[in-house]
Amino acid sequence: MSDLTLAQWQHKAAHLTLPSQAFIDGAYRDAIHGATFDCINPANGKLLTKVAACDGADAELAVHVARTAFNDRRWSGLSPKQRKLILQRFADLMRLNQLELALLESLDMGKPISDAMGYDAPAAANCIAWNAEAIDKIYDQVAPVEASALALVTREPLGVVAAIVPWNFPLVMACWKLGPALATGNSVILKPSEKSPLTALRIAGIAKEAGIPDGVFNVLPGFGHTVGEALAMHTDVDCITFTGSTKIGKHLVECSGKSNLKRAFMECGGKSPNIILADAPDLDAAAKSAAGAIFYNQGEVCTAASRLLVQNSIKPQFIARLLAHAREWISAHPLDPATRIGAIVDNSQMEQVLRYIEIGKQEGAKLLLGGNQTNTESGGFYIEPTIFDEVTPKMRIFREEIFGPVLAITGFDTLEEAITLANDTDYGLAAAIWTSDLNKAINGSRALRAGSVFVNNWDGGDMTMPFGGFKQSGNGRDKSLHALEKYTELKSTWIQLE
Repeated sequence: MSDLTLAQWQHKAAHLTLPSQAFIDGAYRDAIHGATFDCINPANGKLLTKVAACDGADAELAVHVARTAFNDRRWSGLSPKQRKLILQRFADLMRLNQLELALLESLDMGKPISDAMGYDAPAAANCIAWNAEAIDKIYDQVAPVEASALALVTREPLGVVAAIVPWNFPLVMACWKLGPALATGNSVILKPSEKSPLTALRIAGIAKEAGIPDGVFNVLPGFGHTVGEALAMHTDVDCITFTGSTKIGKHLVECSGKSNLKRAFMECGGKSPNIILADAPDLDAAAKSAAGAIFYNQGEVCTAASRLLVQNSIKPQFIARLLAHAREWISAHPLDPATRIGAIVDNSQMEQVLRYIEIGKQEGAKLLLGGNQTNTESGGFYIEPTIFDEVTPKMRIFREEIFGPVLAITGFDTLEEAITLANDTDYGLAAAIWTSDLNKAINGSRALRAGSVFVNNWDGGDMTMPFGGFKQSGNGRDKSLHALEKYTELKSTWIQLE
């Protein structure tokens, strides 16, 4: 199925049933007050479907059923082995429905179908399977105390977890939360972005088919200021886990403090630096990687390498290589298997990116490539891959997250200068350094203030590696065994013996 043509994908899209209702207590249903919002196809600007717009009333119902499911232990009371088997079935069914999930993801968000099929859909299923396989391998502890006592250190599920996920990787980000939260025995309420809710709604039905009990996994589509706010402020929600902008992350932490001090884990924005030293082992490979690191997924990636720091001694020739690779990233229809860069998620995001491009010009950055809206005849939301040179740290395109295919290049002379430039940001999500010198690689990676540091690559890693940020890029970690810690409480039990 991966070798379908554009026409074949469009045919499948035309005959695809689009999910549109909320999923509460094991059933699809309209929002309580009957409201809907338009779900738009970024490729052509046309209506895909109308989706239930949940609000506080729906949140109240979902929290009630999730709490009931947790308290009667229909899921939390199962053994880790039992939960593992059900979650493995969930992952298997996601794989069986991979084509549908990939198509929904591409239609809804504008990403290339080749990426949705090659990464998003399989990675999401793998995440569920990985956490399922891990959960019966985690041991509690017996503390080394005096013989007159038995001291146990155990972990228990938090209870009701509200997960708010972004629009850029809606399926993968949902599963990064769902996998560990469900594996550890929690009930989950998933709030997808109103810009890309379709795969979240679809996997709810798949989860039920796999055997996840009613009430344990609920999905509430809608807006952040209504249903998202209601979940964040609800005193019977034990944890709010979020991926999205730093602004919203800060607000959700405030909601936690104003309500019941629920656990709040925020994976927020980034303005990630990619450092190219003159002794990089392969400058062409570094240039090719640098292009992909900013243009993949239309630049709508929290870890996008949006700041390229290049040593001045190689800067002219490196930029020439970079431009050659960047010109291979052509904005085109997301359902064309040959497309590498698809449509921006919606018109408002496209306009924001275009505003930043104008700001870059006004502030004196040198435009080397792109800078324009393209494919306007389609009615969709497309922007050319864009590269600025001579960007200084005072410029907004150096400091602010754009979340689009816009690269800012800054030169430097020494590694120490590069580290200073790299760390000169409110964010700390990811960073990279390209060098053949082991000492520079190790000392540089230690000095970079970021949750993920890549040496001679960009965005390397798998499910075994924790993901999250320093500074205003957030707290907590997704992926790896560390993610399981977020969704459990640590309990100390001291048993006095005779």
